[in-house]
Amino acid sequence: MLDIKVIRENLDWAKKKLATRGIKPEELDELVAIDVKRREVLTKTETLKNKRNEVSAQIAQAKKNKENADDAIKEMREVGQEIKALDVEVSELTEKQKYILLRLPNFPDDSDPIGPDDSYNEEVRKWNEPTKFTFEPKAHWDLGTDLNILDWDAAAKVSGARFVYYKGAGALLERAVFNFFLDENVKAGYTEVIPPYLVNYDSMQGTGQFPKFTEDVYTIVDNDDPDKPRELTLIPTAEVPLVNYFRDKILDIKQLPINVTAMSPAFRSEAGSAGRDTRGLIRMHEFRKVEMVKICDEDSSWQELDKLTKNAEHLLQKLELPYHVVALSTGDASFTSAKTYDLEVWMPAQNQYREISSCSNCTDFQARRSLIRYRDEAGKLHLAHTLNGSGLAVGRTVAAILENYQNEDGTVNVPEALVPYMHGMTVIKPEPKFGE
Repeated sequence: MLDIKVIRENLDWAKKKLATRGIKPEELDELVAIDVKRREVLTKTETLKNKRNEVSAQIAQAKKNKENADDAIKEMREVGQEIKALDVEVSELTEKQKYILLRLPNFPDDSDPIGPDDSYNEEVRKWNEPTKFTFEPKAHWDLGTDLNILDWDAAAKVSGARFVYYKGAGALLERAVFNFFLDENVKAGYTEVIPPYLVNYDSMQGTGQFPKFTEDVYTIVDNDDPDKPRELTLIPTAEVPLVNYFRDKILDIKQLPINVTAMSPAFRSEAGSAGRDTRGLIRMHEFRKVEMVKICDEDSSWQELDKLTKNAEHLLQKLELPYHVVALSTGDASFTSAKTYDLEVWMPAQNQYREISSCSNCTDFQARRSLIRYRDEAGKLHLAHTLNGSGLAVGRTVAAILENYQNEDGTVNVPEALVPYMHGMTVIKPEPKFGE
């Protein structure tokens, strides 16, 4: 969430910044008008409360002196009613202000490419050249089907579109990938966490998914207490429970940075994605992802973003998968991000790079919503900065391995880094069918 004081004191700058993210200037004008009115009412309320306190003391003294204070008492009753009405008005204005603030995205960093969509993204660097074959490469969905390690038809029968069964070497490869990621992240200094996969509204609001993106998730009703049913949301990413672990906490600057990682399922409704990536592992309703989250002080977050991005790149390099890094434009970056680097892996059958990780610095945007603070060496409180990145999306990594490591005979070589996790298997061959 943005700081209303920053907007109030730098309105023209805020309008210019947020215009690059699709926010109309009138929205900020409305916000500031509400803020002005709210502060006016607050000032009036405080003045009346101070007057009430003074007159109450005078009334007490008059009674002590056995003097008549009926007029003053009547006046204070009227003042009390006015204060009560003003308090209601302040509460209503505060809610209106909060409603707007919760729906405004983070300010983009000055270094972000300016543009409305991904066509304005800028390549920062590239690692290795795209994989070339002497034969026509197959798409990963065809490879997975031919090898009998991925079954979309069975998943469609059981669950619907955008689900898949991993079988045999496919299941082993998926498990190998996320175990490899977790091990490498732990070596890099991250603490492994197994978080809850269901979270409450406050948690989703704390990381910025709610209230703006409620249509993108799956929410269930917990009827454990019939008198007080509550809604819980299946996490769209482990970022939500990892960041919210620190919600309402005051950390010591000596503890920072804190680095945590988790593998979790991710559940996404993919609202608005009809017709996009209808085949394969790129856009699923349920998939696994290894997430990396950093909590740091306000002076270190840009350095930590570089480290986070390099941590994600390290995984692709160990798997020897060609990729490039792009800086996202203001219109393509996520709602909470001040700056995002996407890692895009080469997909031979599609003849293009596809996103496999987003590494973002959210500055104090999530910390303000979640009240994550730290105390500096002088004892002063500051909002922390939060960062998150995929390390990596597991299904997309499996897809990239299948396409980049395929052989002309339809088999797939196992990346050297994963052979120990694959029980020594070096080549994925067709699996025998079962249950048919």
